[in-house]
Amino acid sequence: MTRKNGYIFTNKEHPRRGVMSTVLGIVSAVSIITALYLTFQNGGVALFRYGVAVLLAMLFAIAGLVLGILSRMEPDKYYLFSYLGLVINTLVLAGTGFILFAGAYGI
Repeated sequence: MTRKNGYIFTNKEHPRRGVMSTVLGIVSAVSIITALYLTFQNGGVALFRYGVAVLLAMLFAIAGLVLGILSRMEPDKYYLFSYLGLVINTLVLAGTGFILFAGAYGI
């Protein structure tokens, strides 16, 4: 059996919701990492603005998770950005949950 040489042309594309999910996940992750870094630089004292940044990052991550799920349900698309957005936003939500848990129980 020989392999057919040539190109396969397709009309598949990346879903816009999947790309937006990945972008929201990256923005959320950068915001949380920056807030954590600045809190450690401040001697462990979190300013109010860092808390607001983490809260907004959590909301962005929830929106990104919803967009990732919706983009994965679109038929006949490439799903790289959908899966990438789902993973990043899930990790951001888990990190936010850990920050809240650590703050509540003094870890």
